[in-house]
Amino acid sequence: MWNRLNKSMMFCQMMFGLSFYGVMIILTRFFLEKLNYSEADTMMVVGAFSAIGPLFAVAGGFIADKFLGSKRSLTLSYISFAAGYGLLVIGASALSVPLSLSGIALASYARGLMSPSYPSLYKRTFKSEEDFANCYPLNYSVNNIGALLGQYLYPIFILVVGFSGGFILSAIMAILAAAVLVIFHKPLVEIGTDIDQAPVSTKNKAIFLALSAAMIGMVFFMFSNMEAGKYVVYAISAAAVLYFISLMFKASKADALRMGTILIMGLLTTAFFVYYGQMMTSMTMVTINTMRGDLLGFIPLAPEASMAMNPLWCIVAGPVIAAIFNALEKRGVNLSTATKIAGSFVLTVAAFGVLTMAVKGVNADMIISPDVFLVIHGFLAFGEVIVGSLVVAFILSVTPKHIEGFSVSLFSVAMALSGIVGAVISSVIAIEKGQEVTQQFVQTVYGDYFFMLTVAAAAMVVVALGSSVIIRKMLNKADELNEADELDKAEGLVLAEAG
Repeated sequence: MWNRLNKSMMFCQMMFGLSFYGVMIILTRFFLEKLNYSEADTMMVVGAFSAIGPLFAVAGGFIADKFLGSKRSLTLSYISFAAGYGLLVIGASALSVPLSLSGIALASYARGLMSPSYPSLYKRTFKSEEDFANCYPLNYSVNNIGALLGQYLYPIFILVVGFSGGFILSAIMAILAAAVLVIFHKPLVEIGTDIDQAPVSTKNKAIFLALSAAMIGMVFFMFSNMEAGKYVVYAISAAAVLYFISLMFKASKADALRMGTILIMGLLTTAFFVYYGQMMTSMTMVTINTMRGDLLGFIPLAPEASMAMNPLWCIVAGPVIAAIFNALEKRGVNLSTATKIAGSFVLTVAAFGVLTMAVKGVNADMIISPDVFLVIHGFLAFGEVIVGSLVVAFILSVTPKHIEGFSVSLFSVAMALSGIVGAVISSVIAIEKGQEVTQQFVQTVYGDYFFMLTVAAAAMVVVALGSSVIIRKMLNKADELNEADELDKAEGLVLAEAG
């Protein structure tokens, strides 16, 4: 099951988690304190940084499928990460907004290039789809080990080495990941698709460079003007879905039904990641304004580093969830992916219910213990691992092979759209610079906001369960159509031989 190829790729995944989420965790204070952004603008930029990269996975999947292949795309993504973090180093040193935005634009592009390429190539390092499905949640945990270390340690690092030092560290880790992919170039290419093994034509190189330049320029524009940028996200998301629907009309009826289940799953994923995105926006602002004290009474934790509790729980959640579902399957209990997502929304209800009670019951000192957020992140993390790992595996199991990269990128589109929607929703609780945060503000503004999210999550439990029934019927119908086609082909062969 395990071999040097999937282990080397998991090292790259850890380097991504450590470098990317380390940068993300310090961006809030970087923009607030060094670049003098407002709370609302900072939440939009940080929310967009978490969202726009996955959005451009649409183009990344197209590039991997049509021009470069997964292996080349993945290697170039880590090189681009290193270059983006390098621009952030210069931007932090010069306190330059354009250079800083250029850095996060390039890093966002790199994430878009990486997102559809990694799971496609990683899947091929296993001998069977069953091995891949069982191990992918563990890979998710490895990513979260990096995210945990990055989110916890970077706020401490920058006290010593400054923001520039933190960005330099991320650049080094991205270079290490690229080096590993270069070292294992030959065996990774050998397990790849035909396009991975074929040389890239001059025409494809030119198209790739033109697409890359356009993507990076568009991302920079979006970060520079987030009010207009959010509509670009909406438009790209809509275009991706419409293109996918157009492919459904060209596919066989059985394939079209299976592709339809991907759209339903995309809607559920979008709804879930609106909640996940609150960690980077509204929940970060709440912790900065209210969270004080040591975690469990002895672990020092900076308020903006509260997100580190999410990957901490995800590391635990990956193996636990894999073990639970494997045990259920051995007992003949096979839950559909949509039913499992319904369970994620149940956990989301619990998370935001606890958060609502915490802010509505805050005392005059307006202090909420980190232990409360530990519980909140625990519920969210288990839900995230279910959605984050199992939806991709579901898409790979039902999508036609020739659009595998693009289909996987729809998962990233869902994450991107939810990130922007979540950031826009979060802005309703942003305060102006110099505005005082009072007990009443915390109880009413924060409290009412999180209560609304809790009620909406409860409604999504019902929606997900209903979707599970619909998806099951669509897949059963697709199987029946395939069986009928096989019978028709068999009868045709018999008649041909008889004639």
